[in-house]
Amino acid sequence: MKDHSRQWRQFRFVYPVVSRRAGGLSLGINLNPDRRCNFDCVYCEVDRSAPPRATAPDPAAVRAELTVLIRSALTGWLAMDEKFADTPELTRHIRDLAFSGDGEPTLVPDFSTYAALVAEVREAEGLADTRIVLITNATGLDKADVRRGLEILDAHHGEIWAKLDAGTEDYYRRVNRSAVRFDRILRNLRETARRRPIVIQSLFLKMRGEPMPEKELEAYCERLRELRAEGGQIREVHAYTIARPTPEPWATRLEPEELTALAARIRERTGLTVREFC
Repeated sequence: MKDHSRQWRQFRFVYPVVSRRAGGLSLGINLNPDRRCNFDCVYCEVDRSAPPRATAPDPAAVRAELTVLIRSALTGWLAMDEKFADTPELTRHIRDLAFSGDGEPTLVPDFSTYAALVAEVREAEGLADTRIVLITNATGLDKADVRRGLEILDAHHGEIWAKLDAGTEDYYRRVNRSAVRFDRILRNLRETARRRPIVIQSLFLKMRGEPMPEKELEAYCERLRELRAEGGQIREVHAYTIARPTPEPWATRLEPEELTALAARIRERTGLTVREFC
C-alpha cells in the first residue's frame, strides 16, 4: 500500500490510510489543514507552498467526517474505494484514530476539545478496541490545554507517539530545523512519560549519503536511558525511515538492512523494545 495521502475525496479534516506503524487502517484527524508546524524536518513531504483546503479545523465538520468514515469502514464500503484496491481486507478493522496531519496537532489552541470529540465518536460508534493516537513532535506537551487532552486520551485507550530524532542539540537542529530548544523536547518527553507510558518515534535517514554518526547514535541512546532513569515510561521505540518523496534530494532513506542493524544497536544499548518499519 503506497498511497499515504492525507486527503480523501472532499473531506477536509479526516482521511483513511493503511499505515505500516498502525498495522492496518488508520483514520487520520488533520488539525493542521493550514500546514502549520514548528518543525521543518528535512524529510517532511508536506508541500507548505500549496494553498490549504482549510485554514483551521472545525469541530462539527471533524465529527461528521469521522463518523461517516468510521461507518464506511465498518460496513465495507471503504473497501470498494480505488485507493484500497490492493488491500481491501485491511479496511474493515480500524486500528486507530490518529491525530496526524500536515503539521503539529498540539499547536491548535483547543486540542482538548478535539480529544473529547474523538473520544465521544469512538464510544458512540462502538470502537472499544480502537486506540486514539496522538502523533506529536512533543513541543506542545507542556501546554495546559494539551495536558487536559492527554488526560482524556488516557481514559479512552489513548497513546502518545512522540518524536525524538536526535541525541544532541546540533543534530536536532540539522534534522528537525526547529527554533524550539532541544532541552524543552526532552523535558516534555520526561514529564509526559512520568504520567503514562509513551511510544518514542524516531526517523533515521541519510543526509548527503551519511547515516546518523556513531557518536550521535550513542547520544540518542543515552537520552533514552536518561528518560527511563528519570521516571519516564517508554512502551517501545518505533524506528523507521523515509517512505515518501522528500523536498530535500540529499535526505534519503536507509536500506532495510541498515535500519535493522541500527534498531539492534538501540535494543542492545537501551534494553528497550524497538520495532522497525521500512
